Amino acid sequence: MKGLILSGGKGTRLRPITHTSAKQLVPIANKPILFYAVEAIVAAGIDEIGIITGDTGAEVEAAVGDGSRFGARVTYIAQDAPRGLAHAVLCAREFLAGEPFVMYLGDNLIRHGIVPIVEGFTETQPDALILLARVPEPQHFGVAELIEGKVVRLVEKPAKPTSDLALVGVYLFNHTVFEAIDAIDYSARGELEITDAIQRMIDTGRRVDPHLIVEPHQALVATWKDTGRLEDMLEANRIVLDDLAPRMEGTIGEGVRMHGKVIVERGAQLTNCTVRGPAIIGENTVIDDAYIGPYTSIYYGCTVRNAELEHSIVLENSVIENVEGKIESSLIGKECLIGRSPLRPRAYKLMVGDHSRVELR
Repeated sequence: MKGLILSGGKGTRLRPITHTSAKQLVPIANKPILFYAVEAIVAAGIDEIGIITGDTGAEVEAAVGDGSRFGARVTYIAQDAPRGLAHAVLCAREFLAGEPFVMYLGDNLIRHGIVPIVEGFTETQPDALILLARVPEPQHFGVAELIEGKVVRLVEKPAKPTSDLALVGVYLFNHTVFEAIDAIDYSARGELEITDAIQRMIDTGRRVDPHLIVEPHQALVATWKDTGRLEDMLEANRIVLDDLAPRMEGTIGEGVRMHGKVIVERGAQLTNCTVRGPAIIGENTVIDDAYIGPYTSIYYGCTVRNAELEHSIVLENSVIENVEGKIESSLIGKECLIGRSPLRPRAYKLMVGDHSRVELR
């Protein structure tokens, strides 16, 4: 079995961050989202992985490399434009070479991995296995309709969903998926839809099995997140931080108070601050005279001084200093500088890019 990770797309819902960076490389708990996909596939015993790339292919390749750090062999496959998930599968036809494969969307997070899912597919050998999860807003996803446990219909982003079962960003197929893709047309939005391909498999008698993912004994706890929106990325960060064990590798100076699960990575320096976990402080980051609240991830090379931060993600080499009030539920990009000007009269002075969102309170 092979693995296929989709790491193209423009990430329009995360602009302006994705104007300059691949959305799959935005860190969750200080690790790029894409790495979780690679690790999940390798943990399932699959070490030959193809990664579909688009405009940010060079950045993705630089981050992942040849795959050896993950125990895998990675092949990069260019997709000339985002023409749909089924089109991405067609791009990988030569790489897949007729073998069964797991397709994993690189901006998705499956909390406990896919080991039992891959094992089940191997044992029962359906033509396709689709993962489903109940969601409050199914109109944003591909939606499945089931009758007596069997998949009967799939619709991509329906205006009026007849089910709350969304397709999770992991699919398992054998070679018959190519027959289905070859038989479908581009959708009204100009894409070859994987939902249309799977529907074709159902209509032609192929066996498509559903797998509903839920958290054992905790139905309200998220097991899967599509991190295409800010609020979902922050929720994914919360999920991962909840599962991490505390670790101290940095320098803890005077006046530091820590509560709950906190990770302080190598080279980080903390002084005169309070950190309430779950939280992670990245390598060579300085936290001084600050408050870091729960569910916060601060990447490497940052400085947070005389500021308060909670339920947020800060990317590398950013500086937050002398900020009145608490910054919360925020995603702060690379090499940003956030601070208060000493000049009076006080005013907000902003340079805001396209598609940005700024809330002033």
